[in-house]
Amino acid sequence: MNIYSPQKDRDYIPLADHALIGNLRTAALVSLDGSIESYCIPDFDSPSVFARILDKDKGGHFSITPTVAFSVKQNYLPSSNVLQTKFMNDKGVASVTDFLPRPSTSNTPAEPNKPLLPWLIRRVECIRGSIPLLMQCAPAFNYARDAHTTTIVDDPSVPNAQQKKVLFESKDLNLDLRYIVENTTENCQPPSIELSTLDLTSKGHKGLAAYASIQLTEGQAVTFVLRTPPPKGVKESGVEGQLTSPKGKTRALNDPSLTKELLQTLLSVTNRYWYEWIRQSTYSGSWKEAVHRSALALKLLIYEPTGAVVASPTFSLPEYIGGTRNWDYRASWIRDSSFTLYALIRLGFTQEANAYMEFIFERLRNKNPDGSLQIMYTIHGGKDLEEIELTHLDGHKGSKPVRIGNGAADHVQLDIYGELMDCIYLGQKFGKPLGYDDWVLVRELVDYVVANYKEPDLSIWSVESYECLSLPICWYRREVRNKKRHFTYSKIMLWVAIDRGLRLTEKRSLPCPNRAKWISARDDLYEEIMQKAWNKEGKYFGQSYEETDVLDSAILIMPLVFFMHGSDPRFVSTLKQILKTPERGGLTSNNLVYRYDVNKADDGVGGEEGTFCLCTLWCVEALTRAGEYDKTLLPRAVSMFEDFLLYLNHVGLCTEEISEAGEALGNAVQGFTHVTLISAAYNLSRTLAKLR
Repeated sequence: MNIYSPQKDRDYIPLADHALIGNLRTAALVSLDGSIESYCIPDFDSPSVFARILDKDKGGHFSITPTVAFSVKQNYLPSSNVLQTKFMNDKGVASVTDFLPRPSTSNTPAEPNKPLLPWLIRRVECIRGSIPLLMQCAPAFNYARDAHTTTIVDDPSVPNAQQKKVLFESKDLNLDLRYIVENTTENCQPPSIELSTLDLTSKGHKGLAAYASIQLTEGQAVTFVLRTPPPKGVKESGVEGQLTSPKGKTRALNDPSLTKELLQTLLSVTNRYWYEWIRQSTYSGSWKEAVHRSALALKLLIYEPTGAVVASPTFSLPEYIGGTRNWDYRASWIRDSSFTLYALIRLGFTQEANAYMEFIFERLRNKNPDGSLQIMYTIHGGKDLEEIELTHLDGHKGSKPVRIGNGAADHVQLDIYGELMDCIYLGQKFGKPLGYDDWVLVRELVDYVVANYKEPDLSIWSVESYECLSLPICWYRREVRNKKRHFTYSKIMLWVAIDRGLRLTEKRSLPCPNRAKWISARDDLYEEIMQKAWNKEGKYFGQSYEETDVLDSAILIMPLVFFMHGSDPRFVSTLKQILKTPERGGLTSNNLVYRYDVNKADDGVGGEEGTFCLCTLWCVEALTRAGEYDKTLLPRAVSMFEDFLLYLNHVGLCTEEISEAGEALGNAVQGFTHVTLISAAYNLSRTLAKLR
């Protein structure tokens, strides 16, 4: 068991040592030692107020940590995204419960609709003995770029109490920190809390922090609430009615009096929300705990107001410590979102699929002039994702540059049409049927694919950024980090787009004036892939028509999208080549799979990267598909999947990549990884059950 000794200058916490909480608007990373490390308000893509994970000194944090040596356990409450962190010491044990409130989905008609309160709630309770803790709340507004003022004032929101709260005010955002004390056992007095200001400007902060030294004994608890105060005189949209405070004053529903009863209700209702959601799962296979934890993680990535799905709630976490591959994933990629909905549909969650379909059809109604789609949109549906480098932030463990926005938004990545059409097709099988007007939009999309399937693109792994040159006048140059090629993965997914369009016409008897063109294009594309992507000497499919000698694990998608069966000799030969170690020309190391050899496939970015979790899980599923006919491959699939589960962190979450030493890398939590975990478990479990 690791023992933490509090240090005056706290270093970075490993990426794996974090859990995620959220409310379907935004999310926060909570470290093992009780620090809010990443938190953007009010939405996923809003500027951060806490970003300690990207700059340990000035990024901003909200920490509650013992001031004596301690060991720690962290877990989610059962079937929930409410997090509990337990600090243990010989003399005492304290528990911190963290959550962002969610209103109940089962309000009775007699109750007014409860608003979603934009609060971050941290409840601290002493379970045994006595333990001293230090609370520090040090916001760094607008990615630590904006100054703020800090004042300690009276808090009239707490009935029958004379206590203080902290106001943090910046030019674009205000926060306040409040608290409630209580005793949980008889003959025990509530703790005494004194809020004070703390000067961290020597570390680069642009305003004062707040702190409180807390000495809790068994039976004492304090709950801190960090919130965005509602504008004066403005009620939250959709929130009607008022509440009457104990003093007889009326308060808006989105600005209730702060009582221990309210906080207990918020905790109970939030916990019930997550429990009631996950119990709708229809999954009954093996590895159920890992599958359901992945589903709960994916639910945290959904932006409820629009139905969009973020690829990750974090930004600029490194794919290699000290490297330059640090990207902002707080946008809605068509590819990632489509795969996410595929996984949730497999588990029986059709409401999320219907909501995302509404989001994507709105984008189809506003296509680019040439009929194309962007590869990603903001969670609000916007197209502008200007990429900016935050040079004032140090980056996680010195991994620079720190980037926000994403310059890859206008990339040509033709594979997205296949992922989207596969998602639409699955949505038709399990969700809301297509109306005629929406079918016309889908038909136009397939027509675009048929007209462009012979074009090159940048495919699934490409990245792009805008860099500011060191000139007297700031010029921006567009640096294409990869040249367009005829990538095999993109060609496969273009085939999928046409194939799913044809399946829809057949199953729904939908009109298709260009059916003959679609069939011809689908067949032509299949033959082209088999002839131009196949490396005859190596006996495997190459990364692109131009470079068939470069192996790419994205090819593993073939049987997963029914392009060809997993038992096809060409695919089996490719799979076996990928399973070799890099030293022997393969991509697999320690049962984990790389995307491609970065030394052989020049992507223009430079730097190293770890094994890719997505590719490892695609390999598991590919082995499963091939193993239906070659039973010798199934034990390898089980072994690889069980090994991968060992790399999930202490609360069952995973990042984007894993280093050779087993260290978590990349943005956390990475939706793509949990999507493929669900898919791999689903198909492996089903295949094993059929063969028993």
